[in-house]
Amino acid sequence: MTKIDTIPRLAGSAAAKPRRSVRLPAETGVVLALAALVAALGWLQRPFLEPANLLSLVEQAALPGLLAIGMVFVLSVREIDLSVGAVFHLTAIAAALLMTAGVDPWVSALAGIALGAGIGLANGLVALALRVPVIAVTLGTWWMVDGLAQVIGKGKAITPPAGDGSFFSTLSGQAFGAVPAAVALVILLALVLHLALQRSRFGYRVQATGSNPEAAAHAGIATGKARLMALALMGALAGLAGIVHLGAQGAVAPNDGNALALLAVAAALLGGTRLSGGHGSVIGAAIGALAIQVALSGMTLLGIDAAWSNFAVGALLVLALAADWVGRRWRSRRAERRRNGS
Repeated sequence: MTKIDTIPRLAGSAAAKPRRSVRLPAETGVVLALAALVAALGWLQRPFLEPANLLSLVEQAALPGLLAIGMVFVLSVREIDLSVGAVFHLTAIAAALLMTAGVDPWVSALAGIALGAGIGLANGLVALALRVPVIAVTLGTWWMVDGLAQVIGKGKAITPPAGDGSFFSTLSGQAFGAVPAAVALVILLALVLHLALQRSRFGYRVQATGSNPEAAAHAGIATGKARLMALALMGALAGLAGIVHLGAQGAVAPNDGNALALLAVAAALLGGTRLSGGHGSVIGAAIGALAIQVALSGMTLLGIDAAWSNFAVGALLVLALAADWVGRRWRSRRAERRRNGS
């Protein structure tokens, strides 16, 4: 996109020519970072660039990417949902138990997604009722949902019966004979939700609410409703991710989804979504999740102890926060220069 910035004219001077400034897409930084990571790891470890390994990396990034896509909408309204990892786990357990009880796997899957959406909606309703930030509410619901998952799952792995097998074979299979089903689903949802955020009334209201809540309310936008819808969408996507995980793996383990909330936030921020709200990039978040997975996989290939993975995720989150701060400072200074020059 190109913008025209006019330079103020001195008295008696010739008319100044407009100065063109090029605005790079929000995803530029994470795309360059991903390319640099892949190039460096490919140079250090040739097997890294083998197609089978790259496809495996994309598949591993699918579920964190799905959560990161939802987190874009939450961050865009100036909120953070810390409960998504626990929601992921609970919905997978609930669906697995329903299947074990004889409920059709596809109906169980829909029930799991509905449960996730309901938890997200409940988070929003409590935050609105108490007039507190969503991050504070979800800090509590994170523990509540995780505790509930441990109680109903009894701290054990749950393996539901295969039944007719269509549910598990579909989610563990491949689309078009080559692309894992989870990856195809994430790509499809990323495209749909990108259009929803950038082209729909819902997306406009979400970004307007995060950009300036007071101005959005004065313009007639129901900011509370926008927040509720963003959180319900986040919950539904967390539930969907849990269902896809269950279908692909055929079971759910006690610690599944533990670090997914921080991964989702880090991926969204790395992908160009602003912590201050008002702007989000769905495509950038998906690429951010892939970049994080590449970094974690690179540590394994280089022989770094897996115990450092949590440290690496935390460091990437801090890096994403620092990048967001630098971006805000740069935008603020650019706006100030424009005001002074007008």
